[in-house]
Formats: sequence, C-alpha cells, structure tokens
Amino acid sequence: MIAVHHLFWITSRAAGGAALLLSSASVVLGLMMSSSRRSPNRRDLRTLHEALSLTALAMVGLHGVTLLGDAYLNPGVAGIVVPFLGSYRPLWTGIGILAGYGLAGLGLSYYLRNRIGARRWKRLHRLTAFFWIAAIVHTLGAGSDSAQAWFLILLGAFALPAVALLVLRWLGRAASPEEGNRAAGIAGPIGQSAETASEA
Repeated sequence: MIAVHHLFWITSRAAGGAALLLSSASVVLGLMMSSSRRSPNRRDLRTLHEALSLTALAMVGLHGVTLLGDAYLNPGVAGIVVPFLGSYRPLWTGIGILAGYGLAGLGLSYYLRNRIGARRWKRLHRLTAFFWIAAIVHTLGAGSDSAQAWFLILLGAFALPAVALLVLRWLGRAASPEEGNRAAGIAGPIGQSAETASEA
C-alpha cells in the first residue's frame, strides 16, 4: 500500500516537472516563430509547438489528478481545483492552480481564435507569460525538487531562454509600440503569436 501511495506522489512530481519544462520550451518556440515570420520551416515548427503545448497541458492535468491518490497530502478534489484551499503550502499551491487554469484556458482558446477575433485573441494571449511565470513561482514555492541543484539547472536551461526572449520582446514593444503590438501575442496554444496562429 505504501508503494502505491508513493507511486501517485512520484507520478505527480514527474508530471508537474514535465509540464513546466514543456511549457517553457513551447513559449521559447512560439516567441522564436513570431520573431522570424519568414522561416521556411514555419509549418513544421508550428506543428511541434502545438504538440509541446498540448502535451504540457496534459501533464498539468496528470499532475493534479494523481495527487488524489497521495495519502500523505490527501488534498481531495477541492484541494486540487479550488485555489488556496489545500493545506499543503496553500499560497504556492493556489498560485499553481490559477496558473494551470490560465494556461489551459489561454492555450485552448487557440482553437476558438476565429470566433474570438484575431485582435482580441492576441490581446488575451499576452497574459500567457503571466501564467507561465506563475507556474514557475508555484514550482519554486511548492515543488519538492525546487531546492535540488539538478532541477534548478534543468529549469534554468528551459526557462531562461524564454525569459530572455520575453524581455527582448517587451523592450522592443517599448521602443517601437506599433511593431510591438503586431508581435505581442504570446500563446497559441502556449507561446505562439497571433500572426503565427492565423496561418494555421
């Protein structure tokens, strides 16, 4: 029985880490695609970007669901769906729940972009960076691996390029508002610009 409970915990732990790394890679890829609109491999990159995004969302779901079998945390359904309600590090866990909802909603809205409207969809998806950063904050505050050097190195390898690209994007928008507005959509499903998404 103990081994089964441990399996739920280790699965949730692995899924949460995978979700963060995959979403970071997706953000990097989406930002790169939106910065080089004439890449000859755009269609292939878009397919990879979409696969990374959807897999990241699946890992977010697995991360939460498998916690239901963790006898130590024992969060219950409310503890994994209602922000700040759980007993385990409620602030950091609550931030993670909000991040999961935000990334899922914004990511899946990619498939409704024609109904939402390209301009409105682009503005909406600027929030993706906020929820992705919130996911990092959740991991550092609540993750059991957050103090491990190997995990911090791995996280840095995936997250720092995305952070650098975001900073460059924001600096570019500040220097040239018109150009920045054209390129500022960040996710589709996670991390793709509106212009890139409109070609799908």
